[in-house]
Order: sequence, then C-alpha cells, then structure tokens
Amino acid sequence: MSPDLLDQGGERLRAASGPGYGRVVTPGQLDLAHGRILYLEDVHVSFDGFRAINGLSIDIAPGELRCIIGPNGAGKTTMMDIITGKTRPDRGTVYFGGTIDLLRHGEAEIAQLGIGRKFQRPTVFEALSVYENLELALQGSRALRASLWGTLTGAQRDRLAEVLTLIRLQDRMNRAAGLLSHGQKQWLEIGMLLVQDPKLLLLDEPVAGMTDQETERTAELFLTLKGRHSLVVVEHDMSFVGRIAEKVTVLAEGAVLAEGTLAQVQADERVIEVYLGR
Repeated sequence: MSPDLLDQGGERLRAASGPGYGRVVTPGQLDLAHGRILYLEDVHVSFDGFRAINGLSIDIAPGELRCIIGPNGAGKTTMMDIITGKTRPDRGTVYFGGTIDLLRHGEAEIAQLGIGRKFQRPTVFEALSVYENLELALQGSRALRASLWGTLTGAQRDRLAEVLTLIRLQDRMNRAAGLLSHGQKQWLEIGMLLVQDPKLLLLDEPVAGMTDQETERTAELFLTLKGRHSLVVVEHDMSFVGRIAEKVTVLAEGAVLAEGTLAQVQADERVIEVYLGR
C-alpha cells in the first residue's frame, strides 16, 4: 500500500463510526489498522483483448456505505467478480483489511473470510419457509449433511430472530419463500447473508424491480446496516442512491471517473457525458 493510502486510511479509521473497528487486532481478526476494509489498486482485467478493468483503484472504509454507479459495461460487475474471487485480474492489488491478499484465495475461502455477495436476482429456496432459509444459511453445509433442524443454540435462535426483525419478515417467518413478493425475497436473501455476520457486503442492484414502498424500506435497512457492516452497493436508481449514499464512485471504461457526493458527481461534466445525459 502506498504511503498516501496509509495516511488517508489512518485518518478515515479515526473517523469511522462502526463499533469495534478501532480494536487492537488479535489472531483471526481482520486487520483494519490502516483504515481500509477493502482496497483495489491499479487493477487490470482483459477479456479477449477487451479491457474490462483498466487501472482501477478504489478503497472502502470500515463501516462505510459506498454506492457505485456507471453505464453498462463500466466494469461494476467485473469489479465484484474480482473481489469475490470469481475473476482473476491480469495485474493489480486487492486486499481485504491490511493483511489478506484476496488474490491468494478462492471464492469459498473469500466468503468464509467475511465477504458476502448478493446478485441482482434473489436466490432463495422457494419451497422452504423464510425461517428455514435463514437457518440453512446460518448452519451452512452442516444443515445439509445431517438433520439439524431444531438443534440451534439459544444464541443462534436469538440471531435469527434479530435478523428476521431487521429484514421485517418476522410475521412471515413460516411462509414459503416462493410466496413472498419480489422485494421480500430480496430482503430474505440479504438476511441469509447477514446471519453469517459478514464484514463486507457487495450488493448488485438491490432495488431493481421493487415497488416504491419496498425501495424505501430497503433504504432504511441499508442505513441501519451502515456502521455494523461495510456495504458496496451497485445501483442505477439515482433516487435510491441519493437516499443512502454519502460517497458515490462513478466507473467508466473500467476505471474511476469521479467520486464525491451524489450532487458532486451529477454536476461533473464527464459523468454527464458518459452516463447521466442532459
């Protein structure tokens, strides 16, 4: 990490509001001493000669909620693929905290390290109830190997109840997931990530297809999660972005085009030219 990133990271760490992010690092704990939970530096990826990612550098602070916007083909999905181990860059640096080189880990390992990803379309077990979906996510492969339903500890049951309340599905906990609305399925999948207590959440167009009321509830949920978790939200809905984001990053042609508040990037002539239009 370059000296300027170190200095900036230390300053951002002191300003971070998330609980516990300033603790002394102990074995097994994510090292956030430099004020970065995630950073990519000079990352490049080409597919058959097409430069999907072209010198991308971006960093996320602990507890931050960052929105990523940009035109189709800007590299937003490829960026998430790189972070989660699905795509290997041609060159560049990708770190989780100060010591974990994500390029040395596979997809399953990265998920276990504490990075959760939600794709645009919700993926839930429709024949199972809301509660069973959350229980399955909490127990992982153990729940598939053995008949462990009903064998949760008190702490695990408390965690499921907490998440059910957070995603506002406590009154639908026994309903089959297939009977939920599109927005409710999105919340359930987010809940399935939350029960695993990820440190970083990557969310791809989470409000696409939602009603106005569901979109507003999702904004409230994300603002509640901010500080407890770090969130990277890729979204095209500018109203939603304006509701939740303090800082917005605009990608274009595989690199950062602009950063700032939504008002600042909306006023940037380059952003208007390539993305927002007039």
